[in-house]
Amino acid sequence: MKTMRTRNWTVAVLLALATAISYAQWSNPAEDVPAYHASAPLKVSSLPPVLSGSKLTGPNFQYSWQVHVYQKAAQVSSVLYQLPCNCRCDRALGHTSLRSCFEGLHGTECSTCAKEGLYAYQQTKLGKSPAQIRAAIAHHDYESIVLENQ
Repeated sequence: MKTMRTRNWTVAVLLALATAISYAQWSNPAEDVPAYHASAPLKVSSLPPVLSGSKLTGPNFQYSWQVHVYQKAAQVSSVLYQLPCNCRCDRALGHTSLRSCFEGLHGTECSTCAKEGLYAYQQTKLGKSPAQIRAAIAHHDYESIVLENQ
């Protein structure tokens, strides 16, 4: 009886291990990275505009940081185009990059997008490349941004 239980446990563990190995073989880590574009857009003017001017008013812009973040995002929109958004709005909303968050109101509602947008602006002004900013976003360096201080 004890031998039968041991054998059942051994078979179960081996099956679980085989399943894990076969899954890892077919999984693609690149699919876990949110959507972004590898290079700058050919023509920024061909993209939907980042909200600006009089569109930065109304009930979705109750806090000064919301307006500030959109203003900064507009200044580095081609960089944002090359960055992923860690809130995974690519899955939920079909966004193609962090820039998409600022073409509509999503950047006002999501602190992840807002922090990443402001972080991208700051890092661009420090001379960082989109690839360097992308790597820092992957490490969640944007989380140091305090929106209420903007």
